[in-house]
Amino acid sequence: MHFYVKFVESYPIFSAVIQFAILGTIGEAISRKMARQNVFGFFAALKKAVVWSLLAIMIKYAFVGFFGFTHALVASHLLPVAVDNNVFARAFAVSSFTNLIFGPIMIYSHRFLDNLLMRRHNYSNMKGAIWTLVWFWIPAHTVTFSLPVNYQIGLAALWSVVLGIILGYFESKRVVKS
Repeated sequence: MHFYVKFVESYPIFSAVIQFAILGTIGEAISRKMARQNVFGFFAALKKAVVWSLLAIMIKYAFVGFFGFTHALVASHLLPVAVDNNVFARAFAVSSFTNLIFGPIMIYSHRFLDNLLMRRHNYSNMKGAIWTLVWFWIPAHTVTFSLPVNYQIGLAALWSVVLGIILGYFESKRVVKS
């Protein structure tokens, strides 16, 4: 564990890129497999890893920025002081702001980058993707932002695998009913 923390502290962006490139791609592969879709091949997986790497950079900056944003709101008396003084309140506030303000940008950026690298034009089911911000990402990132900073990106990347499993499960049920 010490190596991981030291790696994340020494290379915050690079460590985010590595974690999301691996775990984000795995999450997508699991989702496709569970939904009985073709799992992408090696070169498509590399493209997916590139997309996740770019998203990781955005996510790392957003995590840091929304902690500062939330603190600035407290300092400006636009949020109660309790938000800065209570781990859960701070985590929930940061998660809510991150997902409600940055989340849609991230989701559309993800789809745009996927489309660009996979040479397609697919913006289907974006409404469902946006809803994941409310039912999945706000609660998940409340847990994430309750942790020390050095563990947050790793858990966020791991949540992509969890969401992939959840979405794959529901898609497999939908496919069976069809």
